[in-house]
Amino acid sequence: MIVEFSELKEDSRIWIYPSNRPFTQDEIPLLQKLTTDFLSKWTAHNKELEAGYELTYNRFIVIGLNQEAVSASGCSIDTSVRFIQQLELQFNLELLDKMNVTFRQGDYFVHKTLKDFREMAKAKAISKNTIVFNNLVDTKQGYREFWEIPASESWHNRFIK
Repeated sequence: MIVEFSELKEDSRIWIYPSNRPFTQDEIPLLQKLTTDFLSKWTAHNKELEAGYELTYNRFIVIGLNQEAVSASGCSIDTSVRFIQQLELQFNLELLDKMNVTFRQGDYFVHKTLKDFREMAKAKAISKNTIVFNNLVDTKQGYREFWEIPASESWHNRFIK
């Protein structure tokens, strides 16, 4: 069962999928339709899951799940990963590569490999004040409070001297 992301409880589990590029204006409605269709049928052990999503900054797919009613199972999580893999193929996106970092430089979003991010940190092209996206947060509350933060407050801090 799909619900508005804003209606999900703060302790809802979330998954964040950063895109290697912005979604185009033509892609957004189709991404919304496909994600809505998927989440409206998403189940665990034949029970409907209460889930919502956001397409944030036209760069991130954020899926939230109220686990109070029904928790995700290994099979349901696998199903969601297969859905994201289908989106990657259909839209020629990278969404699952955890070895990438997304951060802001001014008004621009930058998506780099972790290796390139480390090199930029060494070259002082990014600082402790650089806004990074901590895609490891796993609750809606964490997403709201600790997702978009200065590098000094994130695991990214280890790369910045």
